[in-house]
Amino acid sequence: MNYYAPPIARLIEELGKLPGVGPKTAQRLAFYLLNSPREYVESLARAMVEAKNKLKYCSVCMNITDSDVCSICSDPVRDKSTICVVEDPRDVVAMEKTKNYKGLYHVLHGVISPMDGIGPDQLKIKELISRCTDDVKEVIIATNPDVEGEATAMYISRLIKPLGIKVTRIAHGIPVGGDLEYADEVTLMRALEGRREML
Repeated sequence: MNYYAPPIARLIEELGKLPGVGPKTAQRLAFYLLNSPREYVESLARAMVEAKNKLKYCSVCMNITDSDVCSICSDPVRDKSTICVVEDPRDVVAMEKTKNYKGLYHVLHGVISPMDGIGPDQLKIKELISRCTDDVKEVIIATNPDVEGEATAMYISRLIKPLGIKVTRIAHGIPVGGDLEYADEVTLMRALEGRREML
């Protein structure tokens, strides 16, 4: 039995489809929106529709943008000899926040995951390979250090190395502020493999 009027029930149902939003959170969000000023709710709805209608993939790196070529790919100052491969557009933002990386990106939009029915053909790997021309000297693979991320990194590496391009993997290990006693064996192994000489 539904205790809410149909419009509220539908709103709760739709909000509950969002990732990480359970029934209680969906209910809380629905009532927050119902108690908000009409202008706010209309502005939120317009922002969602506008984002859905105007955003697309960059024709070069597959990042999300509102133009044919994103601002990073069209920036003449960026190092065009290096491509950093990431899983998700949010990873580009994370890398850019470091203000250290000056090359280009390529967004895969996922990782190889046979359990989820995701193979190489569902990712933007063909587009990456087509970018690996004589101008590219290094491809940095920055997928997550989990089973799927590692499998994807290995797959891409095997495709690109024969092209004579240097393939590197970002280092993984103990985070700053982390304790060794809480780190798992794989994390410690990666930390040891990625060690550097102290200056």
